[in-house]
Amino acid sequence: MKTITPNWCAPSNIRAFTTTRQGGVSQIPFESFNLGDHVGDDKNAVKTNRTLLKERFNLPNFPLYLTQTHSTKVITLPYSGDQPEADAVYTNQPNQVCLVMTADCLPVLFTNKSGTEVAAAHAGWRGLCDGVLEKTVEQFRCPPEDILAWFGPAIGKTAFQVGREVVEQFMAFDSQAAQAFLRDQSAVDTEKYLGDLYLIATQRLNKLGITEIYGGEHCTYVEQADFFSYRRDGQTGRMASLIWFE
Repeated sequence: MKTITPNWCAPSNIRAFTTTRQGGVSQIPFESFNLGDHVGDDKNAVKTNRTLLKERFNLPNFPLYLTQTHSTKVITLPYSGDQPEADAVYTNQPNQVCLVMTADCLPVLFTNKSGTEVAAAHAGWRGLCDGVLEKTVEQFRCPPEDILAWFGPAIGKTAFQVGREVVEQFMAFDSQAAQAFLRDQSAVDTEKYLGDLYLIATQRLNKLGITEIYGGEHCTYVEQADFFSYRRDGQTGRMASLIWFE
C-alpha cells in the first residue's frame, strides 16, 4: 500500500503520511483505496478500507472521520460527542490520530519541534481563504516559530482554474495573494486564472511566523495513478492525511 510521507525534520515520535488511491477494495470509479463514505461508494467497501488503514499502519486507535464542510472549525482530540462538522483537528495527547480527507483540496499537517502537539487541516480554497490554517495554528500552545508544516498532495498550479471572483476574495485578505494567480492563457474566457494553493498556504503560514514548511510537490489532478481528483473525475474517492505522536 503506497503512501506519501513528509520530508520534514520532525521529532522521532511523530507519525504522519497521506494515503494514495492504491491498495484497497473499492470498485470503479472509486478504485481502490477510497476512505470517504459520503461520495457514493459502497459502504462496506469503505468500511473495509478504513479497517485496512488502521491495521496496515498500526494506528493506535480508529481515527475520527470529520464531516468536512469547507469551514474554519477546528476540533480537539480526544473528542466525545456527535459526528463533528469541522475541517481541522488538533491534539496535545499521545496516540490520538488527527485525520482529514481530500481529493484536490490541500491537506496540511502540523507538529511542534518537541513532538507534543499535532494537527491536520483540510484547506480547500474556501477554507484556505477564510482562515482554516490560522484557526488551526491558534490551537498550538507553542510559539509559531516552533511549528513545522507539511503540505500533502493537492491540485497543482497548472490545473487549478478559478474565476476572477476567487482571486478577488483572496486579495481582499492579502494583496500579496496576487502572486499566486496567473491568467490562464489556454482559456477562452479571459477572466480565468490558474491558482497556486501551495503558495497561498505558504504566504498565510509565513504571516503567522511559520517558516519551516515542507511538501507541495504533487498534483492530484495530473498524477492520476496515485491520487483521486474531484476536478478531474467528478465522482471519485478520497485520500486521507494523518498525524499523531507516540
